[in-house]
Amino acid sequence: MSRVAVLEGLGTAVPSRRVPNTELAPALEVTDDWIRRRTGIAERRVVEPGTTTADLASTAGRNALKSAQVDNVDAVVVATTTPDRMSPATAPEVAWRVGVAPAAAFDLAAVCSGFVYGLAACAGLIAAGIAERVLLIGAETNSYFLQHVPQARGPAILFGDGAGAVVLRAGTADEPGAIGPFDLGSDGGAADLIRIESGGSRQRARAAAAEPSAKEAPEDLYWSVSGQEVYRRAIEHMTQSSLRVLRAAGRTVADLDRFVAHQANQRILDRVAELVGVDVDRRIGNVATVGNTGAASIPLALGDACRAGLLRAGHRLLATSFGGGLTWGSALLTWPALDAVATEQ
Repeated sequence: MSRVAVLEGLGTAVPSRRVPNTELAPALEVTDDWIRRRTGIAERRVVEPGTTTADLASTAGRNALKSAQVDNVDAVVVATTTPDRMSPATAPEVAWRVGVAPAAAFDLAAVCSGFVYGLAACAGLIAAGIAERVLLIGAETNSYFLQHVPQARGPAILFGDGAGAVVLRAGTADEPGAIGPFDLGSDGGAADLIRIESGGSRQRARAAAAEPSAKEAPEDLYWSVSGQEVYRRAIEHMTQSSLRVLRAAGRTVADLDRFVAHQANQRILDRVAELVGVDVDRRIGNVATVGNTGAASIPLALGDACRAGLLRAGHRLLATSFGGGLTWGSALLTWPALDAVATEQ
């Protein structure tokens, strides 16, 4: 019987600092109501200066290991687009900090699709016999890459910070927690729609960055999002990817107990769910309280849903995502009987 990845632990970490819309609104020349109507977001979590992606990832990773009641893994994968530095990768430090070194460790960059891409990558490590157990972490500190000026209000109202992690082990397709099949895709021709322009070989980082609130802040150091086109493509690709993965599994929407999409914007989430055919009582989401946390958004939403009693052993779940690249992906899984969801907030 072929080996598949099975979910056995879930942990989360979000900064303690809450930033409500009313705190952002004056600098962005908007109102709390304006933000809520366009995004569904009321507040987001933001790290204190000096807290890094590795800090959040390490906390979430330790919490996931605690949830799974294990103290070792064969590999650590960190899905992030806001790493601590361009080189080296964040994952080896995280593996060392959570106490699982010398496990294999690498970063994965698929922006907001990072967690679903990470599930597929980890499932591949397990299926190939390279690893028996893997720690997958989605972690972002988006707040370091935001401008709080009216001309950049789109990303500023959307993004927040956080991390979510899962422990995956080798198992069989017929047991609770089994993950798969997957559907992944990309369109690099539209890469400019969601980007941080500088820092790579195409355009080097500037020697000194202006304050994010400065009117002359260099735009290429911060998130740039083409809102309307991203809205359209996110709906299209998450909908089609969700339907493809259901077909691949020989399932229909009626077979789903729960549906979770990357927590980008409530209007996008609602439209995708409607087009896929998922009614309101089967949807999972927390964008209102944490904002768009990139690769961390799906595990953070799962953590909140589990703590609220919305996920039970045996539930069939579909997760779908869309992000810069452009990238998109979906995965099916059967929810396991988790003893606990470890969290730090």
